[in-house]
Amino acid sequence: MYNGKKVSVAFGTYKEKDSIRHVISEFFNTGFVDEIIVVNNNAESGTEEEVKKTKARMVYEKRQGYGYTYRKALTEATGDYVILCEPDGTYTGKDLEKFLVFAKDFDVVLGSRTGLTKPMGGSMGFLRKYADIFEGKTIELLFNTNSLSDVGCTYKLFTRYAINKLSPLWHTKGGLFATELTLLTITAKLRFVEIPITFNERVGVSTMVNSLRKLAKWGIMIYTFIFYSWFKWIFGKIFKKQK
Repeated sequence: MYNGKKVSVAFGTYKEKDSIRHVISEFFNTGFVDEIIVVNNNAESGTEEEVKKTKARMVYEKRQGYGYTYRKALTEATGDYVILCEPDGTYTGKDLEKFLVFAKDFDVVLGSRTGLTKPMGGSMGFLRKYADIFEGKTIELLFNTNSLSDVGCTYKLFTRYAINKLSPLWHTKGGLFATELTLLTITAKLRFVEIPITFNERVGVSTMVNSLRKLAKWGIMIYTFIFYSWFKWIFGKIFKKQK
């Protein structure tokens, strides 16, 4: 509990067998977490056994994809505050209280991996860091919104009010869901703030950005999605005015 509010943490897992038990314990040890939901998205063998050694509750999502996984996580969690995170060792429970402090005044609290991370530190290489910053600033400019420096960070907090407002709007199935949540937060006019978080070396190998080619392809996909969302938002505003 935090100031009388129930706190849920939701993890999606696919290839985090070697880190998930430690990460779950770290979050419970903060003393703020009431429940941890682990969404098993066809996870590697041995993951289920590791989770069973903890107090976390495991649910299953057979449809493959980051979006499907974290949509399931948001709907399964029962807290007044729901924190999305990844159990690969890159994020730390030590940052959790920062999210909760800001949740008093905001509907959504977004983590940024670019603020406290050195350009070549942890799992955030030079190109990945500055691609995230440019993408964030593009959204900030196009949507005339709060300061943003990261569009792909999973570590986020949503109030129950925010989840209820966003859940009818989301549709992304894959990795773009993290960016979609940020864009929907903006267009739904929710109160939000971005805070710097720690970003460590990943346990194991990422399957999404483990090569320059994949990183470039991913960057193009994110920029395409940002501009698609912006045009949709602009034309929606024009249509409303004409009615």
